[in-house]
Amino acid sequence: MGLETGIEPGSRPSRAASTGQGPSRIRPVATYSIVARDVATGQLGVAVQSHWFGVGTVVPWAEAGVGVVATQSMADPTYGSRGLELMRNGSSPRDALAELVDSDEGRAVRQVAMIDASGQVATHTGERCIEAAGHVVDIDLGVSCQANLMASTAVWGAMLGSYRAATTRGDDLTERLVSALEAAQAEGGDVRGKQSAALVVVAAEQPDQPGEGRIFDVRVDDHPEPIIELRRLITLQRAYRHMNLGDTAIESKRFEEALNEYGTARELAPHIGEIRFWAAVALASVGEYDDAVPMFRELFATEPFWRELVPKLVSSELMPPRAAAEVLSRTQP
Repeated sequence: MGLETGIEPGSRPSRAASTGQGPSRIRPVATYSIVARDVATGQLGVAVQSHWFGVGTVVPWAEAGVGVVATQSMADPTYGSRGLELMRNGSSPRDALAELVDSDEGRAVRQVAMIDASGQVATHTGERCIEAAGHVVDIDLGVSCQANLMASTAVWGAMLGSYRAATTRGDDLTERLVSALEAAQAEGGDVRGKQSAALVVVAAEQPDQPGEGRIFDVRVDDHPEPIIELRRLITLQRAYRHMNLGDTAIESKRFEEALNEYGTARELAPHIGEIRFWAAVALASVGEYDDAVPMFRELFATEPFWRELVPKLVSSELMPPRAAAEVLSRTQP
């Protein structure tokens, strides 16, 4: 597979004063991260872990149909906002990153990676990033792994190896990104330890409606095991994505389809009452009372407000009147 080490720091005079970049924008976020594009689906993703509070507020930037950016080391968030803007307006990641690096007097302490919707990648590791620091890019896979202030120079290579292996297994982009973070931590990760993590995955195409296009958007701001917590939240978000699909189906009275979606959500997060309730609604709506009633009975016993909700669903046409009546009759205290 094609590999490259990214672009070198620019040699033109600094334009920091004219662009507004400067010390007030700097965040000392030493960390490891990955940016990638799924060749099969076109989805774009970025994931990061750091011993720094709320790393998700600084490092990862993403826009559906445009690209993703990771800005770290002595991080300047301008690389995120301006990088996406430049790519949105037609610049390649290499050109966008070169423009930003060349105008930045702090380029030597920056580490940045960008990938666009076509899979082009560009990465910069400044020569004064804290050791161990470096990056590796796989052009064919459309992925860049970068890290600084690491316990080992093996970190970024291990991330790429894990991403490749997960791709071969057929894992989705989200799973590949988390696997890469886990591989970095297995090599020692951030020399200071662990605190926060974040992951964003966006769609291949720009959305028709504002606010759409984000498939996963998960942050762990402060936790002793941020990657483990990130995995837990991703599983919950997967469950609620299926819940949303079930809700859409039930609004159109496609109860069988809703039942399938709620069933998947329940498998992912069986402990969430909300998920069990809507799965029971879907079951009752297609006449599967033997399966639905025990679920309702358990919910009503532990959280009585669910019983009060059932008749409200009839007036909103989210549950057939006969199904609601049958459930309420069979679950009388």
